[in-house]
Amino acid sequence: MFADVIVDIQHEKLDKIFQYRIPEEMEGRLEPGMQVLVPFGKGNRQIKGYVTGISEECDYDLSKVKEIAEIPERGVEIEAKLVALAAWMKENYGGTMIQALKTVLPIKQKENAKVKKRLRLLLDEETGKRQLHYYLEKNQKARARLMAALLDDHLLEYELVTKKLNITLPVIRALEEQGVLAIESEQVFRTPLKETGRQEETIDYTPEQRRIIDRFREDYLQGIRHTYLIHGVTGSGKTEVYMEMIRTVVEQGRQAIVLIPEIALTYQTVMRFYRRFGDRVAIMNSRLSAGERYDQMMRARAGQVDVMIGPRSALFTPFPNLGLIVIDEEHEPTYKSEQTPRYHARETAIRRAQTEDAGVVLGSATPSMEAMYRARRGEYVLFEMKNRSRMQQMAQVYTVDMREELKNGNRLILSRKLMELMAERLAKGEQTMLFLNRRGYSGFISCRECGHVVKCPHCDVSLSVHRDGTMRCHYCGYEQPKVTVCPECGSRYIGEFRAGTQQIEDLVHQAFPQARVLRMDMDTTRQKDAHEKILSAFANEEADVLVGTQMIVKGHDFPNVTLVGVLAADMSLYTADYRSGERTFQLLTQAAGRAGRGEKPGEAVIQTYDPSHYAIETAAAQDYEAFYGEEIRYRELMGYPPVENLLAVFISGEDEALLEKGCRYLKEYILRVSRGSRDVQVIGPAGPGIDKIKDVYRRVIYVKAGRYEILVEIKNRVERYIEINSGFDRMRIQFDFNPM
Repeated sequence: MFADVIVDIQHEKLDKIFQYRIPEEMEGRLEPGMQVLVPFGKGNRQIKGYVTGISEECDYDLSKVKEIAEIPERGVEIEAKLVALAAWMKENYGGTMIQALKTVLPIKQKENAKVKKRLRLLLDEETGKRQLHYYLEKNQKARARLMAALLDDHLLEYELVTKKLNITLPVIRALEEQGVLAIESEQVFRTPLKETGRQEETIDYTPEQRRIIDRFREDYLQGIRHTYLIHGVTGSGKTEVYMEMIRTVVEQGRQAIVLIPEIALTYQTVMRFYRRFGDRVAIMNSRLSAGERYDQMMRARAGQVDVMIGPRSALFTPFPNLGLIVIDEEHEPTYKSEQTPRYHARETAIRRAQTEDAGVVLGSATPSMEAMYRARRGEYVLFEMKNRSRMQQMAQVYTVDMREELKNGNRLILSRKLMELMAERLAKGEQTMLFLNRRGYSGFISCRECGHVVKCPHCDVSLSVHRDGTMRCHYCGYEQPKVTVCPECGSRYIGEFRAGTQQIEDLVHQAFPQARVLRMDMDTTRQKDAHEKILSAFANEEADVLVGTQMIVKGHDFPNVTLVGVLAADMSLYTADYRSGERTFQLLTQAAGRAGRGEKPGEAVIQTYDPSHYAIETAAAQDYEAFYGEEIRYRELMGYPPVENLLAVFISGEDEALLEKGCRYLKEYILRVSRGSRDVQVIGPAGPGIDKIKDVYRRVIYVKAGRYEILVEIKNRVERYIEINSGFDRMRIQFDFNPM
């Protein structure tokens, strides 16, 4: 038997796996993720490596293959656990072991270690003075200058010496060789958080919060580890519950990871954790430099941190004794990776927790269908919080039918009802948020007169408009010419919806010249800390109206916001995606939840062309139960996740004819290997939205099956098939399980 071993795991050049022979006495004991000592290089020096796989075949000349020296005794190190997690990810999501390792392990990049150096005088006062006299006699001015400075201060900062005293490295080295001084260096960890002290606050928990906190604590102290789903309405105080759960874990000497979706969430949330846990909190986000990120990981590994907060990548924090993983807003699509391996943070967190004896907590006001489906089947423990933490009323929601507005002569993006309520807010000095639902921007065709949307007859998702004048389905490839007249009512008011945040900002200025308006979208948040500046300006009431895309509706808490307007609520309803109803319900519920979080009651206006759609009706009523019931029936009927599982095989290449041929072979092969399974269905190949990018053609084949393991087996066989057929060398093939 042979083991694939990866060495020097901390380095950026993590791209070589070596094979070693497994000695007979180790066979059966060795498994992926385990640490081993192996002879390496010409001198056969023993170094640490990690097993990434085991096979019966050897890819190298047998006479040159060395044998594993030993399995170290001292327990499984944190890297070994992460290597085992990477092996699981490779198996369950596709891609190579290297890609999985690069996702999971903190990679050291050469330039990024930040070291603080100091020079320490090694001589006593008397000998030092004699040495200074000697340098002056020999006219060695630079050495004399450094010697004099060291006599004044026995410990000098390296930067001060080189920059202020203008002394070069050769001079410092010369004094080091003469035994005059020593160069000391220590690693400095960069931290992006400004220091603020810890504040102990006493919180009066609601009966709902207290029930969850007590149940979790009881389970945890008895060694019971579950996955818990907290379904709590917006403003019900989920963050307080997370913090108490983390306190339980930290008191046991263990650490916690808190995943948060958007970068816009971090500042407000992090400060709450910081006030509770002080500088034992570290933060990760995409704006950190590679060096800062690496430092945060190393602080965690060294035991200097109890809580790591960040987006998806924080899941792989190398904590020595992980006790809890919290995933806030677990329904967010950003928890699914878009790079290979295309893992989902929820499943990966549960896997990591199982191997490290940790608990998992998922939280959301609008749980994903997957999480709720599993909770209803008893796989997760479900907690419900139906009241806001300060018992405020949920916002009063009005639904405005934009078809009626059009009939009454209003062609603006803002309805009369919304304008009326905005004028009221400005008069009272209260704030308004206007949310433009940009998901699926101008992709589908809808009628402004009757609300009809042109859909695929086979897949029940909207057809997407392409530049060549056709409308296509991204699941099965069905296409038809673009329509100019509504097939339902004959109106000419049919086309793609076009509006941006800038147009809305201009419109608000025109309608309310006295209003102070802030805009938050991709354009206004390019700079570092831009999110923070806009949000804190709005929180400090420096503006009356905040206009933005979905980044403004996530988790923010502004007590003076009493009105939320949702413009184009149905934009996300008709994206070419079976999850569009779920996304729309989530966005609208989250948006309405921003209003009335302080003492004053809130109102929300939802503008739509399809007020009778169940996703819009249930969001307006803030009724998750009713929405879940409708949506799960639709998923059962169409065989979509979470009821069944879906594997997308993406194939791309520069030669279109070769790509078509490759897709045909792949589809035939998948049909052949799945012939025994009655519940496997193969759809496509079709164009995945955009058929060609930068002269690279793209196709997708969908495979549906009831059991996830069947899809994993198909993926494994397809990978082997691709490996032995050289025709696929000129194509790129990626797998995506239950794609978002």
